Amino acid sequence: FRNNVFRFGFLDSQSQSSVILRNESIRCWSNIPFITVPLSRTHGKSFAHRSELKHAKRIVVKLGSAVVTRGDECGLALGRLASIVEQVSMLQNQGREMMIVTSGAVAFGKQRLRHEILLSQSVRQALHSGQSQLKDMAIPVLEARACAAAGQSGLMALYEAMFTQYSICAAQILVTNLDFHDEQKRRNLNGTLHELLRMNIVPIINTNDAVVPPPEPNSDLQGVNVISVKDNDSLAARLAVEMKTDLLIVLSDVEGLFDSPPGSDDAKLIDIFYPGDQQSVTFGTKSRVGMGGMEAKVKAALWALQGGTSVVIANGTHPKISGHVITDIVEGKKVGTFFSEVKPAGPTVEQQAEMARAGGRTLAALQPEQRAEIIYRLADLLTDQREEILLANKKDLQEAENKGRLALPLLKRLSLSTSKLNSLAIGLRQIAASSRDSVGRVIRRTRIAKDLDLEQVTVPIGVLLVIFESRPDCLPQVSALAIASGNGLLLKGGKEAAHSNQILHHLTQEALSVHGVRDAVQLVNTREEVEDLCRLDKLIDLIIPRGSSQLVRNIQKAAKGIPVMGHSEGICHVYVDTDASVEKVTRIIRDSKCEYPAACNALETLLIHRDLLRTPLFDQIIDMLRVEQVKIHAGPKFASYLTFSPSEVKSLRTEYGDLECCIEVVDSVQEAIEHIHKYGSSHTDVIITENEKTAEFFLQHVDSACVFWNASTRFSDGYRFGLGAEVGISTSRIHARGPVGIEGLLTTKWLLRGDNHVVSDFSEHGSMKYLHESLPLPQRNAS
Repeated sequence: FRNNVFRFGFLDSQSQSSVILRNESIRCWSNIPFITVPLSRTHGKSFAHRSELKHAKRIVVKLGSAVVTRGDECGLALGRLASIVEQVSMLQNQGREMMIVTSGAVAFGKQRLRHEILLSQSVRQALHSGQSQLKDMAIPVLEARACAAAGQSGLMALYEAMFTQYSICAAQILVTNLDFHDEQKRRNLNGTLHELLRMNIVPIINTNDAVVPPPEPNSDLQGVNVISVKDNDSLAARLAVEMKTDLLIVLSDVEGLFDSPPGSDDAKLIDIFYPGDQQSVTFGTKSRVGMGGMEAKVKAALWALQGGTSVVIANGTHPKISGHVITDIVEGKKVGTFFSEVKPAGPTVEQQAEMARAGGRTLAALQPEQRAEIIYRLADLLTDQREEILLANKKDLQEAENKGRLALPLLKRLSLSTSKLNSLAIGLRQIAASSRDSVGRVIRRTRIAKDLDLEQVTVPIGVLLVIFESRPDCLPQVSALAIASGNGLLLKGGKEAAHSNQILHHLTQEALSVHGVRDAVQLVNTREEVEDLCRLDKLIDLIIPRGSSQLVRNIQKAAKGIPVMGHSEGICHVYVDTDASVEKVTRIIRDSKCEYPAACNALETLLIHRDLLRTPLFDQIIDMLRVEQVKIHAGPKFASYLTFSPSEVKSLRTEYGDLECCIEVVDSVQEAIEHIHKYGSSHTDVIITENEKTAEFFLQHVDSACVFWNASTRFSDGYRFGLGAEVGISTSRIHARGPVGIEGLLTTKWLLRGDNHVVSDFSEHGSMKYLHESLPLPQRNAS
């Protein structure tokens, strides 16, 4: 089959010569990376979730007039069209069967006819008056069918030229309503399309606008067997069902379906639309060009959905997303409006975020004692319901071990125990005790003028999104800090801790119910991808990742317009000075590296002063690391001093997260500081020395979130700092830094109390003067 050459009876619109194709091998000629996607699906039911769209084999892409045409409605948006062709080609070369339903013939024809009319008018005027008076020329209204007739060949030639760049052939098919209602024509059309798809050709379908009658309003689109092809929306839907397509992508000039006309004050994008939701939507006017508006698109989408085809309506014109909108949809990303017949049992993540905001505001309005009471209740529940919690955690551990996907350090993080739960309860009680003077605390008072007083007070940030991996103990800690600071909270835990997270969240909501704020803390259980959550900039005020450095980097990259608090790496250093105590060195190094090597505050690089090499102290350090089975990697300078050295480090900027560390040699405390600044992550760094002057120099000059003298790196922790717990450790240089407790989850607002004050009274000739006097702060709650 590969060696055969086939001729087809359609013509190249420019050369009018027969098109010669080689089947299958055409994919090998493409300059797009070839990726084979295992695609096999029995058509019959639409996909229930976005994440399943990656399994779509046969896809129809409908390009609306607003997508294909320029803003002046005369001519094609060539750059946008080229990007769409590239995406379709990429999916075609993955083994999918792509079809395009396109508009644009009328706009392209209008451009050509206007040019011809202007040219002929200028020639006639030149002949009659001897000069061209183009300014006074009036272009007659151009009839749409004539424009379509003039534009079809040029539009197809453009598509062919673009697809040729990716070694893909395209074939044009023009249809009318009669082609679907006449049984013989419908079978012919079906057979032609299947044959083209079989030979890896992209069919480009359009209504034959040169001969179609003007659209008439009707009441069809009610059942699977009655849909009139009166615009390209209905054509795409009919074609998708006829060809048993897995996915129909409808590209327009709006982000998707809104609950009210886009641009209105309260308009919200609908992420997932379900049959029967039409009553909750108010439709606006149609787009600037084209036959159908959003109402027509929704009706066509629901008709296709009823026929077993999944549908997504999205924006194909936005310059920031149009270059990857089709591939993003197929990858299951949260783009546009997804039509689904399967309604989830619980609320959507957007609804959860709104519930968390409303619950957080109610929480912030409670008295400090009431918020503390909720946290005390949660601490009690952790110990009272110990057996149920450990049973759920045991299920998670068994599933993780059976699947064999988690490394040993992650399994340790996943595991809960009685002692862990007791420690959690103690930490929560610390948070409750310290939360009585957090929200609403006055931190500055200024008398601006007589009877005009200004206060700066602490307030919650708003809605926090905390994404964590493997650590179910993180859930009650973060929940308690959010409750204490009056913030709404969205939690996204890893699948590996699903059972543990479920029961811990249930207990958290039980504690919140004490004062009727159950909704303030929400656990995201939907199939929401982390990248999609990071796009909810209208609903989330701060993202806090708790997990691997890769997770943190991915979130920092994906977050669009939402601040991210955290650290991407925990490359912590311990510097052993020449004046270090022999007794302290091995204890601090052992604790920093071996107590919990997977922690972000564990030692990763050990810096040793050059004068300590070949001394008994150095030998003790090496012997201790060997006994603890720590694998040593030699830094470049350290390796140069050794005849037989350990494996040389690949990078001095490595977070091992295991019983491994790097040893490097420095000549002075100044060189140690320079090394830390160059290769560290501004997390936690330590000096071991008995020289107070050297220690203070190190403490003042190392620019990290936590800098210690003669103490383990493992002290860098909210609980050990007396914060009760932490939402994470931040290496950011604004807002919170280091272990982040309640204070890091607060911001401020200004309260001004006056009495008929206006700015004009303070002008040069006004009656009032600024005082700007500092006033004493109110007494803090002694309890």
